[in-house]
Amino acid sequence: MSLDAADFNILPSAKAFKNAILEHIRNAKKRIYITALYLQEDDAGREILNALYCAKQNRPELNIKIFVDAHRAQRGLIGDPSCEGNQGFYRKIAEQFPIKIDIYGVLVKTKELFGVLHLKGLIFDETVIYTGASINDVYLHQAEKCRFDRYHVLKCADLADSMVDYLHRFIINPGFSPLLNISAQLDKKIQKKFAKKQKALLKRSSYSTQVHSDKAGKIKITPMVGFGPRGNSVNNCIRELFKYSRESLVLFTPYFNLPAILAKDLRKTLLRGVKVTMVIGDKTANDFFIPDPKNFSKIGIIPYIYEILLVRFIKRNQHFIDSGLLNVHLWTNNNHSFHLKGIVADNQRHLITGNNLNPRAWSLDLENALLLDDAQQLLSDKWQLELQSIMDFTKQVKHSDELQSLADYPKHARDPIRKLQLTQIDKLFKRFM
Repeated sequence: MSLDAADFNILPSAKAFKNAILEHIRNAKKRIYITALYLQEDDAGREILNALYCAKQNRPELNIKIFVDAHRAQRGLIGDPSCEGNQGFYRKIAEQFPIKIDIYGVLVKTKELFGVLHLKGLIFDETVIYTGASINDVYLHQAEKCRFDRYHVLKCADLADSMVDYLHRFIINPGFSPLLNISAQLDKKIQKKFAKKQKALLKRSSYSTQVHSDKAGKIKITPMVGFGPRGNSVNNCIRELFKYSRESLVLFTPYFNLPAILAKDLRKTLLRGVKVTMVIGDKTANDFFIPDPKNFSKIGIIPYIYEILLVRFIKRNQHFIDSGLLNVHLWTNNNHSFHLKGIVADNQRHLITGNNLNPRAWSLDLENALLLDDAQQLLSDKWQLELQSIMDFTKQVKHSDELQSLADYPKHARDPIRKLQLTQIDKLFKRFM
């Protein structure tokens, strides 16, 4: 499948992304399929869900389906035990409208710790908006704080059909992922049984790449899905981009914790003389960073651990930094957070993905990605504008001394990290980060 450069666009901001969602909801004629980790009960979540229900009331023939992680929807926010979860929110909204839409809770694993639905993609008729963002106040920049991501719009009927086909074949039709906006409660034992069956099915899943349109665009698109450490198409593609890049490789990750095999591939890439640019969120731009010591909880040590891993990485690769082959940039923008992902090899092959390039993505979560092969570099101008808008908020790190060490951390962060290191639980901890 393919498209032309005119059918590929990049949205400049989270607010533009939100406006695009609402506009596409208003204009959709036949289908809306939204896949995200979660759709949150907050102002932005209510606005989007209400818009979807209103569209369904006005156009009953419109096929609207939402897919979120089942476990995430059934629990509250981390650090907020009073929050009942989003499932109750979905049910309350559904009661307000006579014509329903379908909200599926996808059971990827028996427990959230061991893997979640990390598929991405919003499909409106023949258009796909691909982003790593979920739907809530922070991702959609509803108030002051924003969690920045990347937002790509692809007008391609074959791609939209393929992504919808996947959701039907592997999630809707098998019947292992329950509807969350109905009153019936799925028994926990049955849910566990369904999760095991859904997991087995997803491990064998893949996108159909059958082309139905006659359009022969100049930019080739390959959709892919990956689940588990073996036979994972997304992982294999990432490794191939590292292995076969010739001149340049640009990586975005919000959580610096490369899988061991990918760290080896990166080193080999540098040894071949490929210029590597890594754009990483500063620890203060991490989702889990808690600046106020009064509100600090154990989950708040995660950004510090990522920084410790980055310091070790820089020390091991200092000679590549000194030679100009390795360029590490830390992103920070006031109190906003960083959630960008993706890989661009030789300004030609673009991997658009929600994959965080960490052990969770590599082995546990259900991930997808779109590989765009732009042999003629027709997307170069759009890509360079996007890259510059990101780099404007980064600072290049040329030595590990420029980052804090464990001794520099506040006591409330330093002490629990030391306990983890003493018990060696940190090695296990990193597998789930």
